[in-house]
Amino acid sequence: MLTSLTAMSMDAVLPGLRAIGLELGAAPPLSTQSIISLFILGMAFGEIAIGPISDAIGRKPALFLGLGLYLAGTLLALFAGSIEVLVLGRFLQGVGVAGPKIATRAMIRDQFEGDAMARVMSMIFSIIIFVPMLAPFLGQGVILLAGWRPIFAAYLAFALTLGLWVALRQPETLPQARRVPLRLLPLARNAGHILASGRVSALILATGLVFGTQLLFLSTAVDLFYDAYAISTGFPVYFAVIAAATGLASFLNGSLVSRFGMNRMARAGFYGLTGSGVLLAVASFSHDGSPPLAVFMGLCFGSFFAIGVLFGNLNAMAMQSLGRMAGLGASLIASGSSLVAALFAMGLGAAYDGQALYLAIGFAVSGAVGLALAEYALQADTTPIQPIK
Repeated sequence: MLTSLTAMSMDAVLPGLRAIGLELGAAPPLSTQSIISLFILGMAFGEIAIGPISDAIGRKPALFLGLGLYLAGTLLALFAGSIEVLVLGRFLQGVGVAGPKIATRAMIRDQFEGDAMARVMSMIFSIIIFVPMLAPFLGQGVILLAGWRPIFAAYLAFALTLGLWVALRQPETLPQARRVPLRLLPLARNAGHILASGRVSALILATGLVFGTQLLFLSTAVDLFYDAYAISTGFPVYFAVIAAATGLASFLNGSLVSRFGMNRMARAGFYGLTGSGVLLAVASFSHDGSPPLAVFMGLCFGSFFAIGVLFGNLNAMAMQSLGRMAGLGASLIASGSSLVAALFAMGLGAAYDGQALYLAIGFAVSGAVGLALAEYALQADTTPIQPIK
């Protein structure tokens, strides 16, 4: 449940975006899109810091630090009287949610190895698959009963309950003897050493573009379904169908990657994402900017299926060269891709005009450019990066 806090924080609030915009008077440069994109931007800053912090002070203190920031941001958003305060709260939520996200993964690494770790991660992922499908339904139900603010009250209760459980039930998994002192200069040198790898940097950019396409859809989907298809309260149903594509692809990828390899699977994912974007652009031009709903849903399903294939394989490809610096490297990959995603989504989201063409461009550009970056990475040196002492 701690691992699912990120997806819950993004998806449950989606049905409330229009109501938030109407009540708080969202206007440029901030908009309801910022409620999603600034959350991810905050997460990028949190992810880069929390990994080394958890190595230095322990998993539980780092997790509580993140939860504390998350709760502070949630309170700001809950009582916000303006879009500026709400977005600040969302940014703090994003910074804070990196604590549970990174610390829980580190806890699993501390306790399990090999097949045992794979079984635990599979069990966790089986929960995460359903969160994007169910969260908008929960958010919609809360909004129909009491408005959008109780969504943040629910986030508050959820995070407090999880924090209490960790305090009472979860032992510390990183003993004092295995902790790594937080020394900024060696940390900065090793981070620069990792980012100097053309393979890793190219895959961070490619992963960020793919994540950015997903973020672009998340931040604009409520408005698009309403403006183009007059769908409001039924939005969670359509969203769940599209979200199911990512879960299905991730499930199938587990068996297909052992047969075809992660490189070929990643190529297929990029081809699928690019093709879906091109077809959506053609359909948009052919129908005055908004293709028939069935066509739109089919192409979005195909795009998100491709995204589901890409996520796991791109991360595995990037981690392949990290060797003994897997911890710091994982933080850099997560943070860098989140930053690229937020910038990509904010930039292209500004072109939203009530039609689907902006989304088609996002699918096609992220697919084509991501493919080029991945091909470059495949030709680069795969020798494990050695730490600088």
